[in-house]
Amino acid sequence: MDEAQAREILAAAGLRATGATLLALGENAVFALGDLVVKVGRDAELLPRAERELALAGWLESAGVPAVRAAEPEPLLAEGHPVTVWHRLPEAVRPSEPRDLAPLLRAVHALPEPAGFDLPRRELLGGVERWLRLAGDAIDPADAAYLRERRDAFAPTAAALVPHLTPGPIHGDALPRNVHVGPDGPVLVDLETFSSDLREHDLVVLALSRDRYGLDPAAYDAFTAAYGWDVREWEGCAVLRGARETASCAWVAQHAPTNPKALAEFERRVASLRDGDPEVRWYPF
Repeated sequence: MDEAQAREILAAAGLRATGATLLALGENAVFALGDLVVKVGRDAELLPRAERELALAGWLESAGVPAVRAAEPEPLLAEGHPVTVWHRLPEAVRPSEPRDLAPLLRAVHALPEPAGFDLPRRELLGGVERWLRLAGDAIDPADAAYLRERRDAFAPTAAALVPHLTPGPIHGDALPRNVHVGPDGPVLVDLETFSSDLREHDLVVLALSRDRYGLDPAAYDAFTAAYGWDVREWEGCAVLRGARETASCAWVAQHAPTNPKALAEFERRVASLRDGDPEVRWYPF
């Protein structure tokens, strides 16, 4: 689906495609339309996810958790594509920081399971095989085999972890980029990754960002102070971190056939895992 096709779907849904501004084009085409934001799904297979995302928005609103709000409670289906309509957030007053994420996660982590719909499990390693297949011959077969071995080792170990926090709803992609700081304070965005699993999944993300992606330790400390606990104190942290690193390497691999920078980054990441070095810097590509 390209922009032109997405605009045709907007029009088929009865929305003013000519007045829409494209904000993003990925699995969804995201348009700004006046005081609304409209998301057009790439194909009909995304309909159940769109339905769950809208249900999540209503559930979070009823629980008082600051998050994006749906303007329509159900997705539209136009030419086989799910279309969801959202209230547009006001302009950000500043960039989001890790400390802005902490109280939002605390609010989510205090919630019981939603009534009326089910959240999926957090399949952290579920995409590894598909990403490695997409990488094909662009990566060393020995590296692919190594990641499969890591996946197979971490999967049962992660499943057997004893959590420190009570399991339940999690955001699933708990990074500052998924927080919007408007005039009324921080708001959670991107609800597509919500799941139900160990709450520690949400906290390991920033611990890994501190060690691998250059997050300022002071910013990490501000996050843990605001949340009230540092996941690195938990004995299961290394397991979830290792599983996430495995998945992150495989995710980069899928881009290697067409992107030399992705291949170089993939090789850097795998080498650091083979060497057992937990602090080699990883980079976007």
